[in-house]
Amino acid sequence: MDEKQRYADGMQVRRAVLGDAHVDRSLETLNAFNAEFQEMITRHAWGDIWTRPGLPRHTRSLVTIAMLIGMNRNEELKLHLRAAANNGVTRAEIKEVLMQSAIYCGIPAANATFHLAASVWDELGVESRE
Repeated sequence: MDEKQRYADGMQVRRAVLGDAHVDRSLETLNAFNAEFQEMITRHAWGDIWTRPGLPRHTRSLVTIAMLIGMNRNEELKLHLRAAANNGVTRAEIKEVLMQSAIYCGIPAANATFHLAASVWDELGVESRE
């Protein structure tokens, strides 16, 4: 696969997972400083990894949420908590990831993420993801 096709495939997945509005906002802020970085994210994260057949997007969302909890990357975590529904992830499944993260990442990390998830769902007006 050439780089242009990898970018195109990556952009398709990026839009499907994160939503057109988020991706459009990212593209609107492109400049000489960040353009190459955004292109790299699209090609490699979305075009190389999220397109791989070995895991469904649903599982990739859960894994990504868990890793972001462990790395304490709240802004990126908020993004992926919002996007998880696009991949069929339920609130109950996110709760289980948070429960497990309490053991492997620590109680404070899980506690902070429970609050963060609730604020994201309040912001979105989501009563339930069941």
